[in-house]
Amino acid sequence: MKVPLCLDTEVQTGSINAEPQNLPVEFQKFHKVFSEEFFTTLPKHCPYDIAIDLEEDKPPPYGPIYSMSPAESEALKEHMDSELAAGKIVLTTSPAGDPVMFVKRADGRLCLVQDYCWLNAITIKDRYALPRQDKLIEKLCHARIFTKLDLRNGYHNIRIKEGDEWKAAFCTALGHFAPTVMQFGLSNAPAVLMRFMNNIFCDLLDISVVVYLDDILIFSNSREEHVEHVKEVLSCLLKHNLFCNPAKCYFFVTEVTYIGLVITPNGISMEKDKVQAIMDWPEPHNVKQVQSFLGFANFYCCFVPNFSCLACPLNNLTQKEQPWIWLEEQKAAFDAIKAEICKKPVLAHPDESKPYTLETDASGAAMGAVLSQRKEDGCLHPVAFMSASFSPAELNYDMP
Repeated sequence: MKVPLCLDTEVQTGSINAEPQNLPVEFQKFHKVFSEEFFTTLPKHCPYDIAIDLEEDKPPPYGPIYSMSPAESEALKEHMDSELAAGKIVLTTSPAGDPVMFVKRADGRLCLVQDYCWLNAITIKDRYALPRQDKLIEKLCHARIFTKLDLRNGYHNIRIKEGDEWKAAFCTALGHFAPTVMQFGLSNAPAVLMRFMNNIFCDLLDISVVVYLDDILIFSNSREEHVEHVKEVLSCLLKHNLFCNPAKCYFFVTEVTYIGLVITPNGISMEKDKVQAIMDWPEPHNVKQVQSFLGFANFYCCFVPNFSCLACPLNNLTQKEQPWIWLEEQKAAFDAIKAEICKKPVLAHPDESKPYTLETDASGAAMGAVLSQRKEDGCLHPVAFMSASFSPAELNYDMP
C-alpha cells in the first residue's frame, strides 16, 4: 500500500510504504503509533470520557432503519463484525436507537455514521470552545518546516462514560447496538475531543504544535529542532495510546495543507481543489443554492478584497421575505467573487516586529480594509483583507 509519508524536506507530496520500518529513521522507535494492530485495542476509561447528559423528562429517541444498497449492506456487516470484535460496540436492549447510514469519504471509501439528530436535540451541550482557525495559523508565522499527523479515527480514542452507552444506541438491519467509544455524530464530541487534545499537549501548544480536533501540526525553524519537537509529540501520543493514520501523515515538509489552507514559510494560500470547486460552481437557481455558495466562499473571505461589498447583492437574496430575483446585478456579484478567488492570492505571514499599513474603503453598503506589511523585496504584501456589510441602522447614519 502506498501512502503519503514524506521523508525529505519538500512540499506535501510523494509516498512511501506505510510499514513501520519505512518511517523516517529518527522516529523508528515510535512505530507503534502508526500501527493498525495496536489501534484495534479498546481504549481505557479515563477522566475525559464523554458523558451524554439529557434534558429532564425527554423520552429516549428511536428512529427507523434506513434502507441500504447491497454494497452498503455488505460493508455494514464487515464493519459490525470488526467493531464487535474490538469491543467498540456491544449488543443492547436499549430503549434508544438512532438510524445509521453511509457517507462517502473524499477517497471514495464508505464511512458508517449514526444519525444522532434526535439525540442531539435533547442533549445538554458542552460549550468548550474550538480554537479560532486564524489564531492557529498566526502561530506558524516564523516556521520553516512542518510535520502533520492525523489521529486514526480520532473520536474513537475516547470512551463513552460508563452507564451512558445505551443513550447512543443505534439500530441496523443486523441488530441493535450500543457504542462503547465516542461517535463522530454526537453533538458534544468535538468539545470533548478538543479538551482532551488541549490537555495532553498543554506543554507544547503554540510553542511547537497546534491542534485542531484530530489534526496535529508540528512546526519548527530547523530540521534539527524539528526532530526533537516531533519526538515530543510522538512520545505524548504513545503515552496516551493514541495512534495515527500513516496515509494522512507528512514528515519534514516545507509546504503543508492544514485546516483548509496551504501553509509555507512565505505565506498562506487556498487549497487548489477548493479554488477549482469555486471555479466550477454552477450559477444558483434558488436561495438555498446561494446560501451554499456563500457558505463555501465565506471561508476564504480573508483572501478577497471588499468581499462583503462584492457579496452584498447575494446576501440580500438570503434575507427574510426577500423575493427571488436573479438579474445582472446578482450574476455580476457571483462572477466577481469567483474571479477574485480564482486569482489564487497569497497572504504574507504577519511580522509583529515590523509596522503595518492599513488601507480602508467604504461604499453605500459595506466597508473594506487591507492590512499590509513591507517585506524584504521592498513591496507591500497583504497580510489580511477585512470587510463587513453595514447593518440597517448603520445604513441610516448621516455621512460626515
